[in-house]
Amino acid sequence: MESIKLNINLNVNQLVEAVKQLSPKERLKVNDAIWNEDMLIPVEHQRIVLERMAKVKSNPERLLEWDKVSKTL
Repeated sequence: MESIKLNINLNVNQLVEAVKQLSPKERLKVNDAIWNEDMLIPVEHQRIVLERMAKVKSNPERLLEWDKVSKTL
């Protein structure tokens, strides 16, 4: 595996452009490195999701179909 030593400042757009120059296999490695980290979801966010799921279970008719909603946007 090739190694790259960088000591430069990049903004996000420049970083994205650099990653786009990688091979598909290398891009997947970058993706795995980013998303395989343990992501902690704040308890408050978990609570909000659980509350919303409970609302859906108790009142499923309040949900709208995406096909219908997307036509109104």
